[in-house]
Amino acid sequence: MAFLDWPLSNGSLNPEGWLTQEDQLAEHSHRLLGMKIGFLSLVLLVWTHLREARPWVRRLARLLVLVVVLQGVLGGARVRLDQMNIFSEGNGLAQTFAVLHACGAQITLCLLVSLAVANSRFWIESPLGEVNNKTRNWAWAGVCVLFIQLLLGAVMRHSDAALAIPTFPLTPEGGVFPSRWSFPVAIHFAHRAWALVVVGVLAHTVAKEFRSFGLKSLQGGVTLAICFLMTFQVFLGAMVVWSSKNPYSATVHMLVGAFLLASVWMLAFLNIRSHFQKSPICLDPSPTSTPIHESIAK
Repeated sequence: MAFLDWPLSNGSLNPEGWLTQEDQLAEHSHRLLGMKIGFLSLVLLVWTHLREARPWVRRLARLLVLVVVLQGVLGGARVRLDQMNIFSEGNGLAQTFAVLHACGAQITLCLLVSLAVANSRFWIESPLGEVNNKTRNWAWAGVCVLFIQLLLGAVMRHSDAALAIPTFPLTPEGGVFPSRWSFPVAIHFAHRAWALVVVGVLAHTVAKEFRSFGLKSLQGGVTLAICFLMTFQVFLGAMVVWSSKNPYSATVHMLVGAFLLASVWMLAFLNIRSHFQKSPICLDPSPTSTPIHESIAK
């Protein structure tokens, strides 16, 4: 709420003094980057429809634009419906839009990962292989539990509940469960408890992937990245509490959480590659090179 208006900032695309005030710098930079993402998603949509023959990739590009537009609307609603603008006693409505905006950012990231992977050399040229159903299902289970964890984190963050339980791993009384309960305490505890579920599901997913693909495949590399990110994320979560919500620790914790979701999504997406029908990749291949779909056939 560094600016009370939207989509402009203090009625301008370039508000005076925004580069020198920390809160305005953060908020206006966020808005400008959102505009750039919207522009790039439109470029990607046009390019995909001009050069891409696979219908499902075109649909992904269209969906990305819709989600990015929705993201902007949700961000704007969070500002316009804040209690500072509508003069309400509580701020639950704006916080709801803030949580939805946070979740939409994760969906946007997963769509971008899908488009990048679908156009990668590995996806286009590598031979198709069968993936065990249990391996595939565990990867999607990892996506689901991670998304729930990010949702809980968003609710906790926008409820100012990051320090509702100010010690880690135990409560101030030295126990596992809080002695007094409130909504901030409950959502904070849920975020901690669900983290154990996430670690358990991801550990099982990693084991399944290693058995199916080993370390030398692309899936194996992604799985190694998941192991590192998961371990680092648990440490960062503890650091947020130990440092009394240091802004750098909290920001990196959010960032690594997004990287972790993107990595697990990529793994699950790679596991369903064989389900997509083969089709020409490029509508206008270079005349000096062999079309990619012909290379696949060979």
